[in-house]
Amino acid sequence: MCGIMALRRLLLLLFICQGFSRSQSEEQILLDMSASGSELGWLTTDDGWEIVQTVVNGTLFYSYSVCNIDSPEQDNWLRTTFIQRRPGISRVSVELRFVVRDCNTFDGASVACKETFNLYISEADADVGTNFRKGQFRKVATIASDEVTHGRVLKVNAETRTVEPLSRRGFYLAFQDMGACVALLSARVYYKTCPSTVQSLAEFPETVADALKEVEGVCVENAISPATPRNYCSADGEWVVPVGQCQCLAGYESTGDSCQACKPGYFKPSIQSKFCQVCPDNTKPSEAGATECQCEEGFYRSPSDPPTSPCSAPPSAPRDLSSSALSAEGRLQLSWSPPLVTGGRSDLTYSVVCEHCNGGQCVPCGDKIRFEPGPAGLQDTLVVVTDLDAHLNYTFTVEAHSGVSQFSTEKAAASLTTALDYTDPPKVTFIHLDDRSATSLALSWTLSRRPPAHINHRYELMYRRKDDDGERDVTTYTVLILEKNSVQIADLTPDTTYIVRVQVLGSEVNPGSHSVEHEFQTSPLAESQIQNKSTLVMGAVFGIMVILLVVVAVLLLRRRKMNLRGRGGAEDPYFSPDQLKPLKTYVDPHMYEDPNIAIQKFVTEIDPSAISKQKVIGVGEFGEVFRGVMKARGRAEVDVAIKTLKPGYSEKQRLDFLSEASIMGQFSHPNIIRLEGVVTKFKHIMIVTEYMDNGALDTYLKGRDGEIPPYQLVGMLRGIAAGMQYLSDMSYVHRDLAARNILVNSNLECKVSDFGLSRVLEDDDEGTYTTRGGKIPIRWTAPEAIAYRKFTSASDVWSFGIVMWEVMAFGERPYWDMSNHEVMKTINEAFRLPAPMDCPSAIYQLMLQCWQHDRSKRPRFLDIVNFLDKLLRSPESLKTIADFDPRVSIRLPSTSGCDGTVFRTVPEWLESIRMSQYSESFARAGITSMEQVLSLRHEDIRNIGVRLPGHLKRIAYSILGLKDETSSLSVFAV
Repeated sequence: MCGIMALRRLLLLLFICQGFSRSQSEEQILLDMSASGSELGWLTTDDGWEIVQTVVNGTLFYSYSVCNIDSPEQDNWLRTTFIQRRPGISRVSVELRFVVRDCNTFDGASVACKETFNLYISEADADVGTNFRKGQFRKVATIASDEVTHGRVLKVNAETRTVEPLSRRGFYLAFQDMGACVALLSARVYYKTCPSTVQSLAEFPETVADALKEVEGVCVENAISPATPRNYCSADGEWVVPVGQCQCLAGYESTGDSCQACKPGYFKPSIQSKFCQVCPDNTKPSEAGATECQCEEGFYRSPSDPPTSPCSAPPSAPRDLSSSALSAEGRLQLSWSPPLVTGGRSDLTYSVVCEHCNGGQCVPCGDKIRFEPGPAGLQDTLVVVTDLDAHLNYTFTVEAHSGVSQFSTEKAAASLTTALDYTDPPKVTFIHLDDRSATSLALSWTLSRRPPAHINHRYELMYRRKDDDGERDVTTYTVLILEKNSVQIADLTPDTTYIVRVQVLGSEVNPGSHSVEHEFQTSPLAESQIQNKSTLVMGAVFGIMVILLVVVAVLLLRRRKMNLRGRGGAEDPYFSPDQLKPLKTYVDPHMYEDPNIAIQKFVTEIDPSAISKQKVIGVGEFGEVFRGVMKARGRAEVDVAIKTLKPGYSEKQRLDFLSEASIMGQFSHPNIIRLEGVVTKFKHIMIVTEYMDNGALDTYLKGRDGEIPPYQLVGMLRGIAAGMQYLSDMSYVHRDLAARNILVNSNLECKVSDFGLSRVLEDDDEGTYTTRGGKIPIRWTAPEAIAYRKFTSASDVWSFGIVMWEVMAFGERPYWDMSNHEVMKTINEAFRLPAPMDCPSAIYQLMLQCWQHDRSKRPRFLDIVNFLDKLLRSPESLKTIADFDPRVSIRLPSTSGCDGTVFRTVPEWLESIRMSQYSESFARAGITSMEQVLSLRHEDIRNIGVRLPGHLKRIAYSILGLKDETSSLSVFAV
């Protein structure tokens, strides 16, 4: 009893000195012990909890306490009244404030003294009154104090526990004391709600705070959103992660949490605009809620003007229109000043119309008159008119235009009538010899300018024999007066030179000047006869040659068909007749008895002093590969790649190493890696090629998903196909065409490389399949090449299809984690790789054509180049995307779980889709199970921290595939 008395005294001191208060919150109270006062009515067991009443400043405070520390095996219960559970609430919070006395402060303290008590709960559908049975309660928690009270200063503890799940109509709480000295000052039972709110112009209702819950909102009045706005109510009663935003309608602006109509004189043209704007110049005052301000009378907007632009008026006519003849004949310059009224627009242009008038009637000048720079769309106030006729009256009309000229009923034009009046007649600039014979000359001449249509010039032609001594005798001239600018002079002497000059006859005052003298010679008499005979002979010879050519062509065609029949059987049906071109043919270096002869024939020897190594960039089959520079005589310094042969090589290794150079040296194409030369007359043997800044294509593409547009990827594929067409035309088969063997320069140009491995294929057991004939890169090789080692240009086409897939999949490994045997099995069962994500349909269809099992049905590289060119000329053809099945690229059967579960953990799933970099982001967001992954939406993925478009698509498509219960995780059939 002394313990109880001491506890009561301490409680009185607590209430007097400190008072009792609690923080206000957005909580919905179900039970509040301090607010109930004397109406608590809690049920206690005998000799256990006691209610303590304390008066402070006239106010009663109630608490429950127990302090039976002297008797062992205490079991004291305190039960609340029936607490009604509100619909929709599955969990509540219990907040306790209490004081616990330190057991060590009691003199001769009992061993039964404790410093903890227990919290219990019992659910029921109705109030059972005083019917109390301990077995109906389940324990919620053991309540321990953070601080115990030693002396007169009380240490008040506060503890909050969550009780869930709740499903019945109500519940009781109970407190069990097992020997502590404790005072229960306050007990509150409550649940939290996210209060009704307006965020981003979206209204969200009051929502019970449970686990993180998505709540749909509604846009406020006069607001709209393309998607339903959503928000998340957290368990702490706070709104978090709003998704979507409402925007005020046109004519309304945001003012706090509502949309208000624009004031008179203001407008808002669209929902994208944020605030109302003052009506622009030359518009009528608007009414409230206006979406546009109408133009005043006489002012307009062009169709391309936005509603926010001021209205403008059409321009007035150009001013001060004048003309001036230029020094060149038939040319006139027109100039004018801008109009006084431009209407406030900056898009002013001019057009010029030409007419020529005669007797009051005007007709268009037609196409023979030209304008420099043109007759319309002029921005300068000057134009030059050419090819005008003299003595004609021309009327030029210059009109000013702007974006609103179409709304004006009057043309803003100025006119000018002028003429070109030449006082001098034109001059003869050149005399042409059109034909000649032994006794005649056919001549014509050109004038310095075109004569007017209404003036017919006459010409005076004078000619004479040229004396052998070169003396001139004017009395020997013969004069002809002509009406046209051509003449046939007859009765001349064979093999004789004549001097000719021509004058345009003008007026008597200004008769015009003579042309310079021209010399012409008649044909010799014998030559004329020979020419006639030779004409007959040549005609006969030509006829005979035509007959012979026809006969030879028929014979060659027949022979060609016979050759094709012999080639086109089971041996090689792939090549069609139009592929047999008389091109340079590839020569296999291994066909030479002495391979050194092939090296000397096809490869350029480089002075080793011209080569400078800089750094190692890789390791090849025979040695290290360096980046360096080459300074050749007469050429600028260029970057090169240098392949070296490691020391201690044998003669066979030396010849095998240089055989790649013997192959490359025969090629010259912009999409084939260029061989600069070799160094063989030095202890360090080297092969020097052009340097490709971006390295291998597969490595370059990895990590660039979404950065390179499809059009550019197709352009890269076109370059590879062009290089392979060149090799095919030379009858060269690559045998190891893959993205790893394509190099990329700084301009993203792709070049075929690695010709040495076309015989010695890669030694990676994962990438090759061993046969009696050697090793083959299974994932890139055609079925007939795997089965029968039948390598042709058609098998290279199959490999090109795999390269296309690698490029469109941004360097992903073909067939993913399938084994080589699985790859061969699926190919033989007519299955093919699926379309990569975002792959244009036209490109995927081309892949499928390249993967035809019958090699004769595969396209040629010429066909592939032509098809890719067609796509590049029509970029819109790349917008249609092939169907994408995310199940295939997620995980294949060989890597799925034995129990049928595709993925057991989130990191395993992310690793399978090459997105392991986001493992920590998913963990921080609390996404730790595949069930949570399946519930994610596009906005959730973005909120987790995935920002790159390509990565967003990959993860979203992967989730779609996981949701498909019928996921067979196999590849598509052709």
